[in-house]
Amino acid sequence: MTAPTDEKYGPAGAANPSRQAGAPHESGAQSAFSSESHAGSGAAGSEAGADSHPLRDDLTALIDDGLTFFEAELNFQKSRLSFVIDCAKKVAAYGVVALVLVLLAAIGLTVGLILCLSPLITPWGATIVVVGGELAIAYYCVRHILTKVKAISAAFKKEEDASE
Repeated sequence: MTAPTDEKYGPAGAANPSRQAGAPHESGAQSAFSSESHAGSGAAGSEAGADSHPLRDDLTALIDDGLTFFEAELNFQKSRLSFVIDCAKKVAAYGVVALVLVLLAAIGLTVGLILCLSPLITPWGATIVVVGGELAIAYYCVRHILTKVKAISAAFKKEEDASE
């Protein structure tokens, strides 16, 4: 990397008498700074190359790097989304299977309770007791759901009233 230069002060802000005295610009020749810092390294055009290196090249490289980063990030997010969708499909499938099995277990429990209670209180009595118990549990669950829904509605109404 070469030190910054300008026409008036030369390398690193030092006074450059040859340029101040109106000496012609050294094109292609090694300057005093180049020969001191790069002695024998063959850097004859390094200062001229640094001066002619436009900002446009740096900006182009920056944009290219940004696009590369953007593409990599986009590919990462695509693979991440693919993974999440795959997992969501499996969760849904296992959830449906679990729900079906719970339903079958509830049916089995209902039939079993009816069969067990039949000798004690006739088959019709056992059916009424078991179905009545299940309906009572369902009623309790529905009441609990309605209470929670009303609480949620009240919370949103309070927010709406406060914002108005």
